[in-house]
Amino acid sequence: MTVELNYLAYTAMLTAALWVVYIASQVQTNGFLTQQNYVDPAPRPVPLWGQRAHRAYLNAVEAFAPFATLVLILHVTNQENSTTAFLTMAYFWLRVVHAAVYWFAVPYVRTISFTLGFLCVVGLFWQVVT
Repeated sequence: MTVELNYLAYTAMLTAALWVVYIASQVQTNGFLTQQNYVDPAPRPVPLWGQRAHRAYLNAVEAFAPFATLVLILHVTNQENSTTAFLTMAYFWLRVVHAAVYWFAVPYVRTISFTLGFLCVVGLFWQVVT
């Protein structure tokens, strides 16, 4: 498997696993679900770190589709190169940083990591269209 597909798989697993932190905050704050929770789907209150964990998960899900699409296009069209390998690796590690600093409310680093991740997607797009 190529570097790009490996990092696509790593990013998919990271994205799939980010909900765990939010659910941990739910259980820690409110206990396990009861029968009533299945009837009333209203979210139960969680602390700020739990809300940030939920937002980090949603952000990762939203950002995954363009990244995955471009990586798959690169693979199918056999356009993978050292630049696309670097961009996919960087994207993955920037998403790890983004999630962590989102959870811990680290100012400015979250915005920087998100923006750099977006620039990785732009770079992948550029590789596809040129």
